[in-house]
Amino acid sequence: MKKVLKYFSFLLVNVFFWIGVYSFYTYFLGYGSSNIEYVNSFSRYLMPVTILFSYFIILYLIPNYLLKKKYKLFLLYGGYTFIISFVAILLSVFYGLVFSSYLKEANSIVLTKSLALIILGVYFVVIIATAISFVVYSYLSNIKNEDLKNKILQAQLQLKQQELKLLKMQIHPHFLFNSLNTIYGFALAKKEEAPEMILKLSNLLDYILYQIDKPGVPLKSELEHIEDYISLEKMRFHDTLKVNVSFENLKSDMQVAPMLLIPFVENGFKHGAIIDGFLSIDILAKEEHGFFVFQMKNSCQKNEEKTKGIGLDNIRKRLEMLYANRYELDVNRQANEFYVELKIQLSDQKTIEDA
Repeated sequence: MKKVLKYFSFLLVNVFFWIGVYSFYTYFLGYGSSNIEYVNSFSRYLMPVTILFSYFIILYLIPNYLLKKKYKLFLLYGGYTFIISFVAILLSVFYGLVFSSYLKEANSIVLTKSLALIILGVYFVVIIATAISFVVYSYLSNIKNEDLKNKILQAQLQLKQQELKLLKMQIHPHFLFNSLNTIYGFALAKKEEAPEMILKLSNLLDYILYQIDKPGVPLKSELEHIEDYISLEKMRFHDTLKVNVSFENLKSDMQVAPMLLIPFVENGFKHGAIIDGFLSIDILAKEEHGFFVFQMKNSCQKNEEKTKGIGLDNIRKRLEMLYANRYELDVNRQANEFYVELKIQLSDQKTIEDA
Protein backbone atom coordinates (compact mmCIF):
# COMPACT_ATOMS: atom_id res chain seq x y z
CA MET A 1 0.00 0.00 0.00
CA LYS A 2 2.84 2.38 0.85
CA LYS A 3 4.52 1.67 -2.49
CA VAL A 4 1.25 2.42 -4.34
CA LEU A 5 0.83 5.71 -2.48
CA LYS A 6 4.47 6.61 -3.11
CA TYR A 7 4.12 5.88 -6.83
CA PHE A 8 0.85 7.79 -7.01
CA SER A 9 2.39 10.81 -5.26
CA PHE A 10 5.37 10.74 -7.64
CA LEU A 11 3.04 10.57 -10.65
CA LEU A 12 0.86 13.38 -9.31
CA VAL A 13 3.85 15.67 -8.74
CA ASN A 14 5.09 15.03 -12.30
CA VAL A 15 1.67 15.73 -13.80
CA PHE A 16 1.39 19.06 -11.96
CA PHE A 17 4.93 19.98 -12.98
CA TRP A 18 4.27 19.45 -16.69
CA ILE A 19 0.96 21.27 -16.46
CA GLY A 20 2.98 24.14 -15.04
CA VAL A 21 5.46 23.88 -17.93
CA TYR A 22 2.64 23.96 -20.46
CA SER A 23 1.24 27.06 -18.77
CA PHE A 24 4.70 28.64 -18.93
CA TYR A 25 4.94 27.96 -22.67
CA THR A 26 1.55 29.50 -23.40
CA TYR A 27 2.41 32.57 -21.34
CA PHE A 28 5.98 32.86 -22.64
CA LEU A 29 5.12 32.36 -26.29
CA GLY A 30 1.81 34.17 -26.33
CA TYR A 31 2.69 37.25 -24.30
CA GLY A 32 1.35 40.16 -26.33
CA SER A 33 -0.59 37.91 -28.72
CA SER A 34 -4.36 37.70 -28.95
CA ASN A 35 -4.46 34.37 -30.78
CA ILE A 36 -4.65 32.12 -27.71
CA GLU A 37 -5.74 29.05 -29.68
CA TYR A 38 -2.67 29.23 -31.94
CA VAL A 39 -0.32 29.66 -28.99
CA ASN A 40 -1.85 26.67 -27.17
CA SER A 41 -1.55 24.50 -30.25
CA PHE A 42 2.08 25.52 -30.84
CA SER A 43 2.94 24.90 -27.17
CA ARG A 44 1.65 21.35 -27.43
CA TYR A 45 4.24 20.60 -30.13
CA LEU A 46 7.03 21.68 -27.79
CA MET A 47 5.90 19.52 -24.88
CA PRO A 48 6.95 16.03 -26.19
CA VAL A 49 10.55 17.02 -26.95
CA THR A 50 10.82 18.86 -23.62
CA ILE A 51 9.48 15.90 -21.62
CA LEU A 52 11.53 13.32 -23.56
CA PHE A 53 14.92 14.98 -23.12
CA SER A 54 14.23 16.06 -19.53
CA TYR A 55 13.52 12.47 -18.47
CA PHE A 56 16.43 11.17 -20.55
CA ILE A 57 18.82 13.40 -18.60
CA ILE A 58 17.14 12.82 -15.23
CA LEU A 59 16.55 9.06 -15.44
CA TYR A 60 19.51 7.96 -17.57
CA LEU A 61 22.45 10.35 -17.79
CA ILE A 62 22.49 11.57 -14.19
CA PRO A 63 22.08 8.22 -12.32
CA ASN A 64 24.21 6.17 -14.73
CA TYR A 65 27.10 8.55 -15.27
CA LEU A 66 27.08 11.70 -13.13
CA LEU A 67 26.17 10.08 -9.79
CA LYS A 68 28.59 7.24 -10.50
CA LYS A 69 31.34 9.84 -11.12
CA LYS A 70 31.81 8.86 -14.75
CA TYR A 71 32.31 12.49 -15.66
CA LYS A 72 33.93 12.01 -19.08
CA LEU A 73 31.13 9.75 -20.30
CA PHE A 74 28.56 12.13 -18.82
CA LEU A 75 30.04 15.07 -20.76
CA LEU A 76 30.31 12.98 -23.94
CA TYR A 77 26.74 11.72 -23.86
CA GLY A 78 25.55 15.08 -22.61
CA GLY A 79 27.05 16.67 -25.72
CA TYR A 80 25.32 14.13 -27.96
CA THR A 81 22.06 14.78 -26.12
CA PHE A 82 22.41 18.53 -26.64
CA ILE A 83 22.97 18.14 -30.39
CA ILE A 84 20.09 15.71 -30.86
CA SER A 85 17.77 17.78 -28.67
CA PHE A 86 18.66 20.95 -30.62
CA VAL A 87 17.67 19.29 -33.86
CA ALA A 88 14.51 17.87 -32.26
CA ILE A 89 13.50 21.30 -30.98
CA LEU A 90 13.95 22.80 -34.46
CA LEU A 91 11.76 20.05 -35.92
CA SER A 92 9.14 20.61 -33.22
CA VAL A 93 9.08 24.33 -33.94
CA PHE A 94 8.83 23.60 -37.68
CA TYR A 95 5.93 21.18 -37.23
CA GLY A 96 4.28 23.57 -34.82
CA LEU A 97 4.41 26.39 -37.35
CA VAL A 98 3.18 24.18 -40.18
CA PHE A 99 0.35 22.29 -38.47
CA SER A 100 -0.86 25.31 -36.52
CA SER A 101 -0.89 27.58 -39.56
CA TYR A 102 -4.60 26.97 -40.17
CA LEU A 103 -5.27 28.82 -36.93
CA LYS A 104 -3.30 31.85 -38.05
CA GLU A 105 -5.42 34.95 -38.57
CA ALA A 106 -4.60 37.39 -41.34
CA ASN A 107 -2.37 40.31 -40.39
CA SER A 108 -2.05 39.10 -36.76
CA ILE A 109 1.02 38.34 -34.67
CA VAL A 110 0.54 34.82 -33.24
CA LEU A 111 3.99 34.37 -31.63
CA THR A 112 5.88 37.18 -29.95
CA LYS A 113 9.17 35.28 -29.47
CA SER A 114 11.95 34.58 -31.94
CA LEU A 115 13.27 31.11 -32.77
CA ALA A 116 16.32 31.62 -30.53
CA LEU A 117 14.17 32.57 -27.55
CA ILE A 118 11.90 29.58 -28.14
CA ILE A 119 14.91 27.23 -28.07
CA LEU A 120 16.28 28.95 -24.96
CA GLY A 121 12.84 28.62 -23.35
CA VAL A 122 12.86 24.85 -23.94
CA TYR A 123 16.37 24.48 -22.51
CA PHE A 124 15.37 26.66 -19.56
CA VAL A 125 12.61 24.17 -18.72
CA VAL A 126 15.01 21.22 -19.09
CA ILE A 127 17.52 22.92 -16.76
CA ILE A 128 14.79 23.60 -14.17
CA ALA A 129 13.60 19.98 -14.33
CA THR A 130 17.20 18.76 -13.97
CA ALA A 131 17.84 21.08 -11.00
CA ILE A 132 14.70 19.81 -9.28
CA SER A 133 15.84 16.23 -9.90
CA PHE A 134 19.18 17.03 -8.25
CA VAL A 135 17.33 18.26 -5.17
CA VAL A 136 15.22 15.09 -5.14
CA TYR A 137 18.30 12.85 -5.64
CA SER A 138 20.06 14.66 -2.81
CA TYR A 139 17.05 14.29 -0.52
CA LEU A 140 16.62 10.60 -1.32
CA SER A 141 20.36 10.04 -0.91
CA ASN A 142 20.27 11.64 2.55
CA ILE A 143 17.31 9.47 3.53
CA LYS A 144 19.12 6.38 2.21
CA ASN A 145 22.28 7.31 4.10
CA GLU A 146 20.31 7.87 7.30
CA ASP A 147 18.57 4.52 6.88
CA LEU A 148 21.94 2.88 6.26
CA LYS A 149 23.42 4.54 9.35
CA ASN A 150 20.45 3.38 11.41
CA LYS A 151 20.82 -0.17 10.10
CA ILE A 152 24.55 -0.11 10.89
CA LEU A 153 23.85 1.21 14.39
CA GLN A 154 21.19 -1.44 14.93
CA ALA A 155 23.57 -4.14 13.72
CA GLN A 156 26.32 -2.82 16.01
CA LEU A 157 23.86 -2.74 18.92
CA GLN A 158 22.79 -6.31 18.23
CA LEU A 159 26.43 -7.41 18.06
CA LYS A 160 27.13 -5.58 21.30
CA GLN A 161 24.15 -7.24 22.99
CA GLN A 162 25.20 -10.66 21.67
CA GLU A 163 28.78 -10.15 22.82
CA LEU A 164 27.59 -8.97 26.22
CA LYS A 165 25.29 -11.98 26.49
CA LEU A 166 28.21 -14.25 25.62
CA LEU A 167 30.37 -12.61 28.27
CA LYS A 168 27.62 -13.13 30.83
CA MET A 169 27.31 -16.75 29.81
CA GLN A 170 31.04 -17.21 30.38
CA ILE A 171 30.52 -16.24 34.02
CA HIS A 172 28.29 -19.23 34.64
CA PRO A 173 30.79 -22.03 33.98
CA HIS A 174 33.64 -20.07 35.59
CA PHE A 175 31.67 -19.43 38.76
CA LEU A 176 30.13 -22.89 38.88
CA PHE A 177 33.48 -24.59 38.30
CA ASN A 178 35.01 -22.86 41.35
CA SER A 179 31.99 -23.45 43.60
CA LEU A 180 31.36 -27.06 42.62
CA ASN A 181 35.02 -27.90 43.11
CA THR A 182 34.71 -26.70 46.69
CA ILE A 183 31.53 -28.71 47.35
CA TYR A 184 33.05 -31.76 45.66
CA GLY A 185 35.97 -31.68 48.08
CA PHE A 186 33.62 -31.45 51.07
CA ALA A 187 31.46 -34.28 49.75
CA LEU A 188 34.48 -36.54 49.40
CA ALA A 189 35.49 -35.76 52.95
CA LYS A 190 31.85 -36.28 54.09
CA LYS A 191 31.94 -33.06 56.06
CA GLU A 192 28.82 -31.71 57.77
CA GLU A 193 29.18 -28.33 56.08
CA ALA A 194 28.35 -29.80 52.64
CA PRO A 195 24.53 -29.30 52.89
CA GLU A 196 24.96 -25.69 54.03
CA MET A 197 27.36 -25.07 51.18
CA ILE A 198 24.82 -26.48 48.73
CA LEU A 199 22.20 -24.11 50.16
CA LYS A 200 24.58 -21.15 49.73
CA LEU A 201 25.30 -22.21 46.19
CA SER A 202 21.55 -22.49 45.56
CA ASN A 203 21.13 -18.86 46.61
CA LEU A 204 23.91 -17.79 44.29
CA LEU A 205 22.44 -19.77 41.40
CA ASP A 206 19.10 -18.13 42.04
CA TYR A 207 20.83 -14.76 41.70
CA ILE A 208 22.45 -15.84 38.44
CA LEU A 209 19.30 -17.29 36.88
CA TYR A 210 17.03 -14.37 37.67
CA GLN A 211 19.39 -11.38 37.64
CA ILE A 212 22.13 -12.07 35.10
CA ASP A 213 19.96 -11.19 32.07
CA LYS A 214 18.99 -7.85 33.55
CA PRO A 215 20.94 -4.82 32.30
CA GLY A 216 21.30 -3.52 35.84
CA VAL A 217 20.70 -4.61 39.43
CA PRO A 218 20.76 -2.72 42.73
CA LEU A 219 24.27 -2.46 44.10
CA LYS A 220 22.93 -3.87 47.35
CA SER A 221 22.03 -7.15 45.60
CA GLU A 222 25.47 -7.42 44.02
CA LEU A 223 27.19 -6.86 47.37
CA GLU A 224 24.91 -9.40 49.09
CA HIS A 225 25.89 -11.84 46.35
CA ILE A 226 29.56 -11.22 47.17
CA GLU A 227 28.88 -11.83 50.87
CA ASP A 228 27.17 -15.14 50.03
CA TYR A 229 30.15 -16.15 47.96
CA ILE A 230 32.54 -15.24 50.77
CA SER A 231 30.43 -17.28 53.21
CA LEU A 232 30.79 -20.22 50.86
CA GLU A 233 34.55 -19.81 50.75
CA LYS A 234 34.83 -19.45 54.53
CA MET A 235 33.52 -22.98 54.87
CA ARG A 236 36.30 -24.20 52.62
CA PHE A 237 39.17 -22.29 54.20
CA HIS A 238 38.05 -22.48 57.84
CA ASP A 239 40.67 -20.90 60.07
CA THR A 240 43.13 -20.13 57.27
CA LEU A 241 41.03 -17.26 55.91
CA LYS A 242 41.07 -13.62 57.00
CA VAL A 243 38.43 -11.53 55.29
CA ASN A 244 37.65 -7.89 55.94
CA VAL A 245 34.60 -6.52 54.09
CA SER A 246 33.54 -2.87 54.38
CA PHE A 247 30.75 -0.99 52.59
CA GLU A 248 30.78 2.78 53.14
CA ASN A 249 28.57 5.70 52.11
CA LEU A 250 26.65 3.83 49.40
CA LYS A 251 23.37 5.14 48.00
CA SER A 252 20.44 2.76 48.13
CA ASP A 253 19.41 3.50 44.53
CA MET A 254 22.80 2.81 42.95
CA GLN A 255 22.85 0.17 40.20
CA VAL A 256 25.56 -1.88 38.56
CA ALA A 257 25.68 -4.57 35.90
CA PRO A 258 24.98 -8.00 37.45
CA MET A 259 27.98 -10.22 38.23
CA LEU A 260 30.27 -7.24 37.63
CA LEU A 261 32.29 -7.44 40.86
CA ILE A 262 32.27 -11.13 41.69
CA PRO A 263 35.08 -12.06 39.22
CA PHE A 264 37.51 -9.94 41.24
CA VAL A 265 36.54 -11.79 44.40
CA GLU A 266 36.70 -15.17 42.66
CA ASN A 267 40.21 -14.46 41.40
CA GLY A 268 41.24 -13.40 44.88
CA PHE A 269 40.30 -16.78 46.28
CA LYS A 270 41.44 -18.78 43.26
CA HIS A 271 44.87 -17.21 42.77
CA GLY A 272 45.48 -15.98 46.31
CA ALA A 273 48.11 -17.63 48.48
CA ILE A 274 48.28 -18.52 52.16
CA ILE A 275 50.98 -16.34 53.70
CA ASP A 276 51.96 -16.86 57.35
CA GLY A 277 49.09 -19.31 57.75
CA PHE A 278 46.36 -17.11 56.27
CA LEU A 279 44.79 -16.13 52.96
CA SER A 280 44.10 -12.44 53.52
CA ILE A 281 41.39 -10.67 51.56
CA ASP A 282 40.28 -7.05 52.09
CA ILE A 283 37.23 -5.70 50.23
CA LEU A 284 36.04 -2.10 50.31
CA ALA A 285 33.09 -0.57 48.43
CA LYS A 286 32.29 3.13 48.78
CA GLU A 287 31.22 6.30 47.04
CA GLU A 288 33.92 8.93 46.73
CA HIS A 289 33.96 12.23 44.81
CA GLY A 290 31.27 11.18 42.35
CA PHE A 291 32.68 7.68 41.81
CA PHE A 292 31.66 4.24 42.98
CA VAL A 293 34.91 2.71 44.21
CA PHE A 294 35.54 -1.01 44.62
CA GLN A 295 38.88 -2.07 46.09
CA MET A 296 40.16 -5.55 46.78
CA LYS A 297 43.49 -6.86 48.06
CA ASN A 298 44.54 -10.45 48.55
CA SER A 299 47.76 -12.12 49.60
CA CYS A 300 49.77 -13.86 46.89
CA GLN A 301 53.15 -15.42 46.27
CA LYS A 302 55.83 -12.86 45.57
CA ASN A 303 57.35 -14.63 42.57
CA GLU A 304 54.14 -16.09 41.18
CA GLU A 305 53.50 -15.23 37.53
CA LYS A 306 50.61 -12.89 37.00
CA THR A 307 47.52 -14.82 35.89
CA LYS A 308 44.70 -13.10 34.05
CA GLY A 309 42.13 -15.89 34.06
CA ILE A 310 38.74 -15.77 32.39
CA GLY A 311 37.33 -13.42 35.01
CA LEU A 312 39.58 -10.40 34.48
CA ASP A 313 39.47 -10.62 30.69
CA ASN A 314 35.72 -10.86 30.91
CA ILE A 315 35.39 -7.92 33.27
CA ARG A 316 37.56 -5.64 31.13
CA LYS A 317 35.39 -6.28 28.06
CA ARG A 318 32.16 -5.74 29.97
CA LEU A 319 33.44 -2.52 31.52
CA GLU A 320 34.42 -1.18 28.10
CA MET A 321 31.00 -2.01 26.70
CA LEU A 322 28.93 -0.75 29.62
CA TYR A 323 30.99 2.11 31.04
CA ALA A 324 33.20 3.30 28.19
CA ASN A 325 35.12 6.45 29.19
CA ARG A 326 33.39 6.37 32.60
CA TYR A 327 35.54 3.90 34.49
CA GLU A 328 39.08 3.34 35.73
CA LEU A 329 40.53 -0.09 36.44
CA ASP A 330 43.84 -0.53 38.20
CA VAL A 331 45.24 -4.07 38.63
CA ASN A 332 48.75 -4.55 39.99
CA ARG A 333 50.94 -6.67 42.22
CA GLN A 334 53.27 -5.44 44.94
CA ALA A 335 55.39 -7.82 47.01
CA ASN A 336 52.98 -10.42 48.46
CA GLU A 337 49.84 -8.47 47.63
CA PHE A 338 47.56 -8.44 44.60
CA TYR A 339 45.56 -5.22 44.34
CA VAL A 340 42.47 -4.26 42.27
CA GLU A 341 40.71 -0.91 42.23
CA LEU A 342 37.66 -0.17 40.08
CA LYS A 343 36.14 3.30 39.81
CA ILE A 344 32.88 3.98 37.98
CA GLN A 345 31.75 7.54 37.43
CA LEU A 346 28.39 8.31 39.02
CA SER A 347 28.00 11.97 38.10
CA ASP A 348 25.38 12.40 35.34
CA GLN A 349 25.19 8.57 35.36
CA LYS A 350 22.57 7.03 33.14
CA THR A 351 20.80 3.87 34.10
CA ILE A 352 22.44 0.69 32.93
CA GLU A 353 19.52 0.16 30.54
CA ASP A 354 20.78 3.11 28.47
CA ALA A 355 24.39 1.99 28.49
